[in-house]
Amino acid sequence: MDLESSAKISQNDDLVLHKKKTMKNSMLLCGKLYISESRNASALELIERAARLNPETVIVKKFEDRAYNRVRYTLVSYIVRDSGNGMTYSPLQATIFAMVEAAFNAINLELHSGAHPRLGVVDHICFHPLARASLDEAAQLAKLAAAEIGKGLQVPVYLYEAAHPNGKALDTIRRELGYYRPNFMGNQWAGWAVPDILPEKPDEGPCHVTRARGILVIGASPWFEAYNVPILSTDVSAARRIARMVSARGGGLPTVQTLGLVHGEDTTEIACMILEPNRVGADRVQKRVELLAAEEGLDVEKGYFTDFSQEMIVEKYMKLVSAD
Repeated sequence: MDLESSAKISQNDDLVLHKKKTMKNSMLLCGKLYISESRNASALELIERAARLNPETVIVKKFEDRAYNRVRYTLVSYIVRDSGNGMTYSPLQATIFAMVEAAFNAINLELHSGAHPRLGVVDHICFHPLARASLDEAAQLAKLAAAEIGKGLQVPVYLYEAAHPNGKALDTIRRELGYYRPNFMGNQWAGWAVPDILPEKPDEGPCHVTRARGILVIGASPWFEAYNVPILSTDVSAARRIARMVSARGGGLPTVQTLGLVHGEDTTEIACMILEPNRVGADRVQKRVELLAAEEGLDVEKGYFTDFSQEMIVEKYMKLVSAD
């Protein structure tokens, strides 16, 4: 090996070490993008192609559910705060805007149907702080993304939790907008499912709704876990009763929100948001569902998480970026 080649290898090694050191000291944010589509592969390919335009943002997890006709992308990138003007920058913002725009171009809400409630083509975007980042920084990025999407793509956007001036809860906004009311067959959502006249003025974007795009909700919150428990029954009324008694709203487990939904031809499902996993874990949710299902004479399968843990998401991001 000649001296020039040896020098180049040494220089590359130095760059790799510098990159790893920078990554370890980076503030990271997670963005979760929920899109009302999972059956149209070409539409999802267009959305993912838009995500790949910015290599500084990484998709660490994709979760598709064909029964719900819904997909969630879990994205991670770094965040930088300018100490001079206090402004926050992250490649996540540009990536998410590109994916939302691609989704609007590829999907028509009026042609969509599924067993999961939704408000729009892009139903929900949530930002979570990861390594060394703060909830305030996640909230600032959520507000920047909401302003850019609302104005740039002309869609009504509602802010929630840390991104909302008064910390308004996600489920409160959804309830006000009729999110939880199916409009087809008593257990499905098809086409435009929300009243044309918005009950509340959106935080960003126009006050009128384009039915092909719908409404978008964007927020920032501490980490929560999504945990679903299958019930071996097609009785959606029983699933709804169980879901209500598991939830904090129904007098069940604190900080747990639930939905009882049809899931495929042979099962229903208790879809849970565990808002404080360190306080109430999935094991307690599982036991509660099993107890209530037994009272209904129903069998339950072991539940499943729809995403990785925070620690695993950071680990996968580091590996993917290092490999790059």
